[in-house]
Amino acid sequence: MIVARPRRSALYMPAANARAIEKARELPCDVVILDLEDAVAPEAKESARDQAAAAVKAGGFGRREVVIRVNGLDTPWGLEDLAAAIDARPDAILVPKVSSAHDVRAYGAAEAGGVPLWAMVETCAALFALGEIAGAGAGLGALVVGTNDLAKEMRCRLSVERAALTGPLSLIVAAGRAHGLAVLDGVFNEIEDDAGLAVQCAQGLEFGFDGKTLIHPRQVEAANAAFSPSPEEVAWSQVVVAAFDSPENAVKGVLKVEGRMVERLHLAQARRVIAVAEAIAAA
Repeated sequence: MIVARPRRSALYMPAANARAIEKARELPCDVVILDLEDAVAPEAKESARDQAAAAVKAGGFGRREVVIRVNGLDTPWGLEDLAAAIDARPDAILVPKVSSAHDVRAYGAAEAGGVPLWAMVETCAALFALGEIAGAGAGLGALVVGTNDLAKEMRCRLSVERAALTGPLSLIVAAGRAHGLAVLDGVFNEIEDDAGLAVQCAQGLEFGFDGKTLIHPRQVEAANAAFSPSPEEVAWSQVVVAAFDSPENAVKGVLKVEGRMVERLHLAQARRVIAVAEAIAAA
């Protein structure tokens, strides 16, 4: 049985904003990321940490995964953030600016505490260590692209089409898939540019991302729509599964289905599409 948890929309919410956290409990996003890093001013870091931990412990987020993004261990807040997050036991802890396997393993306390890690890929150095980062272990469950920081380091122009990041984005997805990780696309900065958001969501889907990180609730609907299997995809997947499940095809590796050649690799893809669609419908 394939277990496929939808992560179409992962919404960053500033942990310093109690009202935003409360609102997140009702939004239709798949993942809520309570942010202690970029979205929180230095003077509010400690109170934000307390609010994030309290919110996770209080629950009430329903089917949504709840993730805490901590400050890096090289900051004055990182160690206490990590300890508080482990104690709160969110669905995952998102760690910033990972550039090597060593950086991932530095958060081994989370693995020891039984809390999965997600790692931000947002440095140039990380692009040259993607394989070792994705294979670092330490309870790593997902790679999350930080396009803003990556573009800043590269000094490239971050257009809607993201031409300068085509290579890096593809490589990040490939590294994640090579090690069985979920992979989430970076944010789209223009909150009111619905057309631009649609372009980037479609692009992210083509790259193979599981979903997109977001900075505003109004972006959730577009991400959910883009990364949900279409009715046509689901119907075709059901046809493929039914064809391979027929007793006469039990040992066949290749079939002709409705005029198209399908292999067992397509069967695996079809089963995953169905599992994702069923998980979305059950939410």
